[in-house]
Amino acid sequence: MRTPFEQRVFESIRREGTILPGSRVCVAVSGGADSVALLRISVTLANDLGITLLVAHFNHSLRASESDADARFVENLTSQLGLRFLQRTENVAAIAQDEGWNLEDAGRRLRRRFFEDIVSDGKADQIAVAHTADDQAETLLAHLMRGTGTAGLGGIYPVAPPVVRPLLGTRRAELREYLRSLNQEWREDSTNSDTRRLRARIRQNLIPVIERKFSPRIVDHLNDLARIAREEEAFWDSFVEVLFLKLAHGTDSAVRIATGDLLAPIESIGNDRGRAARTPASSMRTVTERLIRRLYEGVRGNHRELSATHVEEIIHLASASKSGRVVELPGGIIARREFDELIFTGEAPSESLGESDETTVQQNAYHYVVQLPLGESTIVSVAELGKRFSLNLIDWVGSQRDTIRDDQVLDADLLRSPLILRNWRPGDSYRPRGRQEERKLKQMLLAERVPASQRGSWPVLESAGQVVWALGMAPAAECSAKGATRRGLLIVEEKV
Repeated sequence: MRTPFEQRVFESIRREGTILPGSRVCVAVSGGADSVALLRISVTLANDLGITLLVAHFNHSLRASESDADARFVENLTSQLGLRFLQRTENVAAIAQDEGWNLEDAGRRLRRRFFEDIVSDGKADQIAVAHTADDQAETLLAHLMRGTGTAGLGGIYPVAPPVVRPLLGTRRAELREYLRSLNQEWREDSTNSDTRRLRARIRQNLIPVIERKFSPRIVDHLNDLARIAREEEAFWDSFVEVLFLKLAHGTDSAVRIATGDLLAPIESIGNDRGRAARTPASSMRTVTERLIRRLYEGVRGNHRELSATHVEEIIHLASASKSGRVVELPGGIIARREFDELIFTGEAPSESLGESDETTVQQNAYHYVVQLPLGESTIVSVAELGKRFSLNLIDWVGSQRDTIRDDQVLDADLLRSPLILRNWRPGDSYRPRGRQEERKLKQMLLAERVPASQRGSWPVLESAGQVVWALGMAPAAECSAKGATRRGLLIVEEKV
């Protein structure tokens, strides 16, 4: 028969859905009072919850013989309860030094890896850990002191697969009282009283003072705040996902969005799309910031390292920077502005990604000689671009003019050797059909809003040393099809 305390925990687990019926649950036990209480409660409730149990212990090797004694204690307790025991020992201090992690972060990472390995190896479906309401209160206060947004106010989540926290609504003192009623011993971690650590100072010095002098229910109030914040975060996550799916497009390796859509996302999903970039209004800023994190996550897979400073740099990139500007982000991700779009990609920035008017030749330069006279259809494959170009001779009399615009066609009989298909080079210029003056091809590419990253490899046709055609541009006036033209040349871009 369950005690009133065990009944409350049972009802909380059912209400919150932390432990799923039919699961293999691995209880993480350090040897401290909280985790030992979780183990004893789990054993009592296992049949009613419909779960099977095993125990895992992670030895940090931080306290020499104390750490080893903790491991032996947990192993003995597990044996007494007739459960399977899993253990991993790591020299956390040495690994932290090698990897450049702080000690607490190293412990969390390695412990989490141990838990994930247990699940991936098929030994368990869920990992139950013994965080309490006191841990939640300490976490929120630590976040507030270090600085946090509303996401940080969510604190510790009851379920963060594969980890579950069945005791998150339970006070630490209740667990110790429960263990005493069972005459169950536990181990005390000496580092928990080390007030050089912020969490220890909050636990020993701050919360007791608040409880005595300001609010006896401060822990309850902070837990309520965390619950409300988590619920609001769930709403925001869903809302921002809708914006992301509507406004962003791309692939797993690159995501792009219009600057106006990023800076005014709510208005953009209405009837006000395509607006010019501007600084987001204060009422819109929180949506923009969250959308930026989702865009980054779309390429990186998570947004843990994206700081408020990075977000601010991206907002400036969208609202005030020129095309071609780049912001470098954690994890090798870059945000690049190309005219009225931002592109988030894992590609490393290159020299061609500078200011929009700094077009440079890319390393994949190419140069293909086309033999004259041309056949009915000549194919030039450009491996550097992963494309091919079909040079098609057409009869330029009669109905052809009704189906093909003459500003796309060259007069084939005016072309001279050497005929060369190549990439853009600095200084390239010609007089396009319909213009009175010669124009630099670089300025034409800018006017056509060709991204800086593509200009250096832009296809150009040269006839006897003169540029007569560029992809997407009007051909040179002196070689374009006219009334006297008998054979036209139409160049068509094809993908390989």
